[in-house]
Amino acid sequence: MKKALAAILLVATCLSVSAQNRSAKGRDWAKFSTFSEANAQLTTTPKVVFMGDSITEGWPKADPDFFTDNNFVGRGISGQTTSENLVRFRQDVLELKPKYVALMIGTNDIAGNNGIISQKNMMDNIKSMCELAKANKIKVLLCSVTPCKHYFWAPDVDCAQPIVELNKLIKAYADATKGVTYVDYFSVLNNGQNAMIPEYTLDECHLTPAGYKAIEKVIMKYIR
Repeated sequence: MKKALAAILLVATCLSVSAQNRSAKGRDWAKFSTFSEANAQLTTTPKVVFMGDSITEGWPKADPDFFTDNNFVGRGISGQTTSENLVRFRQDVLELKPKYVALMIGTNDIAGNNGIISQKNMMDNIKSMCELAKANKIKVLLCSVTPCKHYFWAPDVDCAQPIVELNKLIKAYADATKGVTYVDYFSVLNNGQNAMIPEYTLDECHLTPAGYKAIEKVIMKYIR
């Protein structure tokens, strides 16, 4: 009886793993396809590639002139974590050969979008991207994670303080690393309680056009 039960459990486990593997087939996990066509159609070398998640993704839509007038391109993908950004960093940054990469990523790691990850591992991913950029003679504008007090997609996550802590690590790394410049969006958007100023946010996390205008003024100080 025990052997029969064990056999049934083994079969069930194998079937479950097989189903998971089948569902993963054909899945573009890092979303290489998102910008592959846009990358191929570029006729000029962009001055800055903005790399990140949904906050970066929404930027060219909120203020397209900021990108077209300055020869910038946006390569943000909603929901992405540091791991996914690292995987597609070659295609969406290095191969475009910009002068700068403006990297803002980490909030979805804190939200647990791909499961639990330590801040050390987040920083390891960020450091790897910075090292890849520097090895390819691309200057790094390492941007702070923007403030957020509540993730509507992850309501059980206490995010405000972890964002502050991650930004301290990001700043410390940038300050100690040649070729990497820390860009502080957080202070401009912070309401004084580690949450977003209301006029700058749609949902306590994502930015309004006014929010994007505020951080444009910050980053343009570092782009020559």
